[in-house]
Amino acid sequence: MPINPRKVQALCFDVDGTLSDTDDLYAQKVSKYLPHFLFKDPNHTARRLVMWIESPGNALLGLADRLGLDDEMVAVINWLSRHRKHSDKKFLLVPGVDEMLKQLHRRYPMSVVSARDERGTLAFLEQYDLRKYFDIVITGLSAEHTKPYPDPILLAAKKMNVAPENCLMIGDTTVDIRAGKAAGAQTVGVLCGFGEEPELRKMGADEIIENTTKLLEILK
Repeated sequence: MPINPRKVQALCFDVDGTLSDTDDLYAQKVSKYLPHFLFKDPNHTARRLVMWIESPGNALLGLADRLGLDDEMVAVINWLSRHRKHSDKKFLLVPGVDEMLKQLHRRYPMSVVSARDERGTLAFLEQYDLRKYFDIVITGLSAEHTKPYPDPILLAAKKMNVAPENCLMIGDTTVDIRAGKAAGAQTVGVLCGFGEEPELRKMGADEIIENTTKLLEILK
């Protein structure tokens, strides 16, 4: 079901694969070392391998969906988020994101809702001078539970003084979509990260866009 732009009063953005596209670069490097005679689609396999390394929770949740162990796996994901050491990896910006945020900032309160640690999240925002666009920054330890629980989005909504159902969660994985739907928010899945259209639709994404910057077109 397409989103209802008239209901949208605030925006919540994931970071990895949504605002930052560095992981795609890592995947490109990894794919070069995968033997083509073993892997039908080395690029797809490389993306999955990097996701396992960078976002083990996302990969585990996909496995949980197939095994019917959602509740148990969500508990594992939350534990991983709270015990995972911070990353010092460098980020790149999804092309056009800066200008998109500049335009949207004039119209909506905005928040970052990331499962990443605070240090890594703030380092990315400061590297590209994006902190000025966000009213609130929610990271992996800001709420009692991280995504795919709804807690981070509910906290962001509360701090932005907006009802959760009037928020729009934008992210690239099923973890983002699940968290958004659980919070009662509308959701947009982006394909510039690790998410794939069939799985994002299966989780109930209200809209799928090729690139985060396409958000401007659906929020006219």
